[in-house]
Amino acid sequence: MTSIGVIPFADALSATSLVREIAELAARARLPGIYPADFYATRGGLMSYGPNLGETFGRAAEYVDKFLAGAKPADLPIQQPKTFELVINAKTARSLGVVIPSSLQLQAHSVIE
Repeated sequence: MTSIGVIPFADALSATSLVREIAELAARARLPGIYPADFYATRGGLMSYGPNLGETFGRAAEYVDKFLAGAKPADLPIQQPKTFELVINAKTARSLGVVIPSSLQLQAHSVIE
């Protein structure tokens, strides 16, 4: 048995204009997809797991504020995302015939019905 799915990279191009097209192509080809950001799952992707982008952008804004106040970039620590979120699109799972274990659904940040 061969298993095939879609796992796109998190880059500026696919994270902007191609989100809907990537999710739609995967759905048309009946390919389950695991994506790097929640907006893929909200647009029809099977599931996503990645950093909370709102939190990440908020922390980036804090850095900009520090730069504008005179801080030197070299003096600021490198930060990594603190919160990762799992989003499951149950509607897409049903249409693909994929059974998402309830144990995984319980761990999800959100489940799209």
